[in-house]
Amino acid sequence: MKKFILVALLSLSVSVFAQKEIKEGVMTTKVTMSSDNEQVNASFAMIGDIGATTHFKGNKARTEQTNQMTGTQTSIVDQEAEKMLMLMDVPMMGKKYMKQDTKKSEEELKDVSVTANGESKTVAGYDCKGYDVVSKVNGQEIKMKMFVTDKILAQEQYTAMLGGKLKGFPLHMVISMNQGGMAMDITMEVTEVKAESVPDSKFDMTVPEGYTEMAMPKQ
Repeated sequence: MKKFILVALLSLSVSVFAQKEIKEGVMTTKVTMSSDNEQVNASFAMIGDIGATTHFKGNKARTEQTNQMTGTQTSIVDQEAEKMLMLMDVPMMGKKYMKQDTKKSEEELKDVSVTANGESKTVAGYDCKGYDVVSKVNGQEIKMKMFVTDKILAQEQYTAMLGGKLKGFPLHMVISMNQGGMAMDITMEVTEVKAESVPDSKFDMTVPEGYTEMAMPKQ
């Protein structure tokens, strides 16, 4: 009985600690992909899970994801400057970069809807509320189910593109889209959050040498 109480108290202390607000730190995310197409699913199985690491500090965030088959992709968001830089070092494409403005016009925000769905989920020790998000990117509709915490006071690349319609940080997200007539889902779930100091150099938006610009597709 005493052992049970001790375990319960330890679990409670961990939960209470995890619920503290964090403005600066590092989180680890697992990314998985699936499709209703068997051949595409087989390709996804070969790729396997993709690991991502996000460094965050106030209105800035840097996310790096690496996989042997898909290469390395890095996104840096500075919401104060309303800018985002994407760096891609991908097999068969080489080193490419894109720069985007995160600020959305009123016309663009007409294509973004955010609805609380009443669901909840505990992710990496944080209580999260569920939201259904629908947006259009380059004319293509993308649906997202997000579970968001208000305890991580940081910026994130997907919520940055929603024009302030969603407050908080998503710790679990499912992105559903259609590519060439094939439905596919990308699931991202944060597995660990650590509060620690992050150097400003992580958010430097200077394009590294060897990268060439990749034009954004026209809408």
